[in-house]
Amino acid sequence: MHKALRSMTALVAVAGLAGVMSAGTAEAGSCVKKGAIGEAGSQQDAKLQVDEALLQAVDWGAWAAWMGSNNQVGAAAKLPGYSFGPRSYSCKQGGSWGWTCRGSATICKL
Repeated sequence: MHKALRSMTALVAVAGLAGVMSAGTAEAGSCVKKGAIGEAGSQQDAKLQVDEALLQAVDWGAWAAWMGSNNQVGAAAKLPGYSFGPRSYSCKQGGSWGWTCRGSATICKL
């Protein structure tokens, strides 16, 4: 399968899983700790998918703002209405995608 198609397929699968695991949009002044799994051909891309899934589990608008910014994978970031704290990752090479990363972060609604 073409590399870009595999990455997109993995992203859709992770996004779907994140949506199922989501408890809904956070309320103002509250924080939630979320976990996600990302798979890709490189460790950096797998971490990116973790970051995306974490935000998608809380608010798709926050995800879109993060993707449209210069925020770094794993670095704390401020988004309109949210604080996206530092992430922790556990990554392993292997499997059908090349890399699998599990990650978590605390996301707060401002």
